[in-house]
Order: sequence, then C-alpha cells, then structure tokens
Amino acid sequence: MTVVLEPDDVWGYLIERNLASGTGAVREVGDGNMNRVFLAISDDPAVKSLAVKQAPPWIQKLGPSSPMSPERALIEARALRTFADYAPKQTPQVLDVDEDRFAFTMEDLSDLTVLRTALNRGAAIGTTSAEVGELVGRVTFATSVAGTGPRERADLLARSVNPLLAEVTLQYLLGDPFVEAEHNANHPALDPAVRRLRTDPAVRTELAALRAAFNEHAQALVHGDLHSGSVMVGVRNGEPVVRVIDPEFAMVGPIGLDLGLYLANVVIAAVRSRDTGHLASIEGLWDAFCAAWREGWPNRADPFLDDGWLLRHLRNVWHDSLGFAAAEMVRRVAGYSHASDLETLPDPGPASAVVLDLGHRLLVDRGVCGGDGGRPDPRALAHLVSVTWENYR
Repeated sequence: MTVVLEPDDVWGYLIERNLASGTGAVREVGDGNMNRVFLAISDDPAVKSLAVKQAPPWIQKLGPSSPMSPERALIEARALRTFADYAPKQTPQVLDVDEDRFAFTMEDLSDLTVLRTALNRGAAIGTTSAEVGELVGRVTFATSVAGTGPRERADLLARSVNPLLAEVTLQYLLGDPFVEAEHNANHPALDPAVRRLRTDPAVRTELAALRAAFNEHAQALVHGDLHSGSVMVGVRNGEPVVRVIDPEFAMVGPIGLDLGLYLANVVIAAVRSRDTGHLASIEGLWDAFCAAWREGWPNRADPFLDDGWLLRHLRNVWHDSLGFAAAEMVRRVAGYSHASDLETLPDPGPASAVVLDLGHRLLVDRGVCGGDGGRPDPRALAHLVSVTWENYR
C-alpha cells in the first residue's frame, strides 16, 4: 500500500532521501486533478527550495472513492527525464525518483506562473509557443523512427506503455464530448449547436479517424496532455523562462496530439481576449517544431528516409494536429473540464459558441487550413479564428 505523504512528513522524507538537511517549512501547493504537490523551503536562505510530487492511489480531486494506479508518477518522472535529454531548456529538472512511494522531487517552479493564468490576466504570449514547438520537435524527432534505431525504439515503447491514462484520453477527449454523457456540460445557449455537432455524420467519421490515429500512430514520445495549464512561464535573471510540466499522460503516440492540444488552448485564449498576438504565435509553434525536425534530419537514424518522406510526414502531423485541436475545442466547451479562459468571462456563452463552431468546422474540413495533405497553413487557421469570432459580434 502506498504511504501518502502529508505536509508534516515531507521535510523528514527529503532528509531520508538525502535531499535536505537542517530544518524547513512545507506547504501543499498543487491544485491539479490527479496528484499532490508540496513545496519545501529550507530555513537556510542559501539553500534552494524543492518541489515534491506524489501520485496517491486515487484521483486527487475525487478522493479514495475514485481509485487510480499511482504508477502515473513514475511515468511522468521518466518522461521528464527523457524530455530533459533533448529539450533541457524547457524541462524542469528532476532530482530524485522514489519508486516505492510513487513520488519524485524536482526543482521549485513557484516563481513561475501557469501560462493559462498569465494569459487570463492579459499577458502577451510572446515566444512561448515557439519554445513549446521546439520542445515537441526535439523530443519527437529524437524518439521517432528518424531519430532512433529499432532496438532503442522497442525499449522506449516498452517503457512508455500508459494504458490507464490513454483510456482517459479516449473517453474524455475523443469520446464523451461527442455524445450524451454523465460528466458533460455546456452553456445553455450552446444547446442547439451541441446537438448539431453530435448528430453530424461527418463529425462521427472524423472522430473515428482520430480515435484510430490515437491508437495506431506510435510515432514518438508525446506529452499527452499539453495545454496552457501544462506550461509555466516567467522571468529568471532577466530572461524569459518556459517550462513544460505534468507529462503523466506521456506515451508513444501521434505527434499531432501534443501540437493539437496546445494549439487549441492558444485559440481559446485568443477567443477570450481577441488578441491577435496569440493567433500569430500559432505560426511560431509550427515553425519551431519543423525547424527542430530539420535540424536533426541530416543525422537521421534511417538513411532510407528521404526528404520526400519528411515532407509527407510533416503534412500528416499537421493534419492530425488540426483534428486533435478540433476535439480539444469541443471538449473545453461541451465535455468535462472546461477552460477557465472562457468560464471566468462575465458571460461565457458567446466565446464558447465561437470555440464550438471552430471545433466543429475544423473537424469536418481540415483542408481549409492545409490539413488535407496540402501545404500546412497556420496563417489560414489564425484567419479562420478571426473570421469566426467576427461572425459572433
């Protein structure tokens, strides 16, 4: 049985793990659905503070009545260490992994702000999307057939099996929002649009294709839950800092999943604020992702992969990204776990309607943004968002 840590236990736990000495204070800081996070601050100001994250054997938000394997903490720690191998600039440092207590200790990020929170407060997105695109590009290239040989990929696949959380994704992202389901909710003004979405045969066909892609496309190691709540931003030593966190859903899967989830949440932030700077960052996300792949390309592991394959591969990734983005837009307004970007507006209805319309349109016609095998066109996506929100004025 897992020993669940409490704040009073954490400082002694760190001493036991040879990560701290002397005395210090601990407080619980996590506000996520799944896990517990503690911040440990030494009484010696010269000693850096630490964060301890533990997965209890249940969903933290729901308690012991909703059991879930705590193995997710170890999956997350392994993913962070792999991310750090290829994208150290955007990855928090993991200092210790405790496999017995399903916990790990990492650098303190409390000086940073969750990207979603920063955007809701009116912050500019700046180069954050490009930083995220670089991380996704570097990690997915290195763990794909282009970046690693068959033996290493077989080992990666074996270490990255994550069936429980993959099932969560299938249900709450690629399932429930598109049917009548217990945990779904939407603004009452969206009822007619939600009914149209759920009865559209084209939506059902495209959703089936996305579910198949999720299950079949073991392309590279992906974060699996990469949205604006999984990115932290701030300034250290006068320089902007971006850290990608919480890869407990990590798996070897479709590369477009990560890009699509993040892309959708950038769109949602833009719809909330009508900030065209957010939309411009979509191009930065895609360009940085492609640049990372092209940087690694001359040293690809399989010399039979030619430039024509790369071009086709990137087009397919964009196609998948648009599909997963569309599903995420639908989930955030008609499924479970809505986006605070919209829910904190005085009237979430109009903005939610824009997001739902975008999700529906994009899902059934990805070609409008170059997602039909043509040239990927992030600017066309930004234009589609702008035109759609103008239609709701």
